[in-house]
Amino acid sequence: MDGTFIKMIKDVELQEPIFIEALPGIGHVGKLVAEHMIHELDAEKFAELYSTSFPPQVFVDENGIIEPMKNEFYCLKSQGESERDYIILVGNTQGLSPEGQYEICGTIMDFVAGYGVNEMFTLGGLGTGQPVEKPKVFGAATTSELAEKLKEHEVTLRSADGGIIGASGLLLGLGMTKGITGACLMGETPGYFIDADASKAVLKVLLKLLEMDLDIAKLEERAEETRKMISKAQQMEKEVTERMNIVPGEEDLRYIG
Repeated sequence: MDGTFIKMIKDVELQEPIFIEALPGIGHVGKLVAEHMIHELDAEKFAELYSTSFPPQVFVDENGIIEPMKNEFYCLKSQGESERDYIILVGNTQGLSPEGQYEICGTIMDFVAGYGVNEMFTLGGLGTGQPVEKPKVFGAATTSELAEKLKEHEVTLRSADGGIIGASGLLLGLGMTKGITGACLMGETPGYFIDADASKAVLKVLLKLLEMDLDIAKLEERAEETRKMISKAQQMEKEVTERMNIVPGEEDLRYIG
């Protein structure tokens, strides 16, 4: 495999879709929101992105089935009174390096722009490092008009003392070069566990912005599923690290690929 490429699963026709990004990040806040929307609204996967800039590993589930590192594009037809469709991006990883992030995010933006996307929302967490009793939602936008709209929905605008790291920020920046407006919604979270409460706060704001109805009761169940997945990923990372620190010449009987 060379570079970054997108594998099409099926052809879809979309009406002025809104793009929603929720790749893994702090507290997996955005990831929980997007996966909840995908499952509750029966969104359909239509493409997958693979890249040599992803970590050199795979996931193995409890049944011994391998899952490669990838990002996945889902499409969702218009909901309620809106005539616009949606493209939702989720995945189990982001790029490892700054160069890889630029390549991957550039490929993503070229892909969604090809479907006529002119508006986007990126979702994530804002780590506090300490317990949060009632999570606030922070945000930033690419236009003053959209920033005012966020404020109307009780979103606290991110101040100039901090940026937005990773795909959630970079995609917005690259989107601006294509005339795509957008905003980032970040749920306030301690950052050291899978935070369903922060996800609920972000989801409620997003649903208002999109004028969409959705039951959020099962979000906590999805959080528990994600906790199990993250636990396995952390164990795998620990094993890989231990292998890399083995003394030269020492026999390694724990071969895992």
